[in-house]
Amino acid sequence: MRNQRVTLQDIALLADVTKMTVSRFLRTPEKVSPETRERIAKVMEEVGYPLEDIERPQKTPRIGILVPSFNNQIFSDLLAGIESVTSQQGYQTLVVNYEYSKEREEEHIINLLTYQLAGLILTDSVHTLKADKYLNAAAIPIAQVMGLDDTHGRIAVGFDNVQAGYDMAKTLLASGKQHVVYFGSMSDARDQKRYLGYSQAMHEHQLEPMRITPNKVSSVSIGAGMLALARQLYPQVNAVLCTNDDIAVGVLQECLKSGIRVPEDMAISGFHGLDIGLATTPLLASVITPRYEMGKVAAEIILKKIKKIPTIERVDLHYQISMGGTI
Repeated sequence: MRNQRVTLQDIALLADVTKMTVSRFLRTPEKVSPETRERIAKVMEEVGYPLEDIERPQKTPRIGILVPSFNNQIFSDLLAGIESVTSQQGYQTLVVNYEYSKEREEEHIINLLTYQLAGLILTDSVHTLKADKYLNAAAIPIAQVMGLDDTHGRIAVGFDNVQAGYDMAKTLLASGKQHVVYFGSMSDARDQKRYLGYSQAMHEHQLEPMRITPNKVSSVSIGAGMLALARQLYPQVNAVLCTNDDIAVGVLQECLKSGIRVPEDMAISGFHGLDIGLATTPLLASVITPRYEMGKVAAEIILKKIKKIPTIERVDLHYQISMGGTI
């Protein structure tokens, strides 16, 4: 009977190989040298891991998914899109949250790759060097969603965050507002790209970019506090571009509470077009992003790659600017 306390790391140490080599041996033994295969097999037999059990194919193939937060509609929409495809085609999903920590993401990537996954979907394009090393060595299709960055040969499904930030900033400026402040959240790669686009638009108008970044997961409650801080730091502020709709809703609530007229005295834009922004009065302006479609298309491409069906590997799903009633 298998000793459940023995891990792949233990086997790797005993066989004097890396954990990734053990994982590769389990998934694609033909890619491991005969001498190494023999060594790993011997160790597995000695510690009670019957090879006939391990090498038996899983009944249900699995797709691994890494998300930075479970407390955000963005990623629940994305997961719904992925699972609309995977569940129909008999695949299970294995979802892991890394709470915007690069170190935790690295740890989860390494751990997930020790499973016999059929594919992996990531929501970030910037990883630690160690995580990238493992991803590059993995013999499964890997997709990065939510952006269109250089993915080093990985599948990319998303939209241009820099252009989206630029376009919404231009929309706010075109409304006659000049003192536009950017409200970020976690300062992750996507947030940075939106800020870059906003900054480009500001510089084109000979205006200095202004930014508030709390380094917290976005929420309605922090939006209200960010507006109070912005009005102290930038007394002339008359527009805000928020990296997420929940922050923008917090800003809108604070304006209504404080008697600040929207959009006459303060124009407000969110990002993503979440349900929370569709329930406000006035209706929140936002960059509408195709989260469900991103998940769906990424899953479709991954499954085609698994089945060796020719497919495109970079898909720009674009976005839309919604003016709402807050600009």
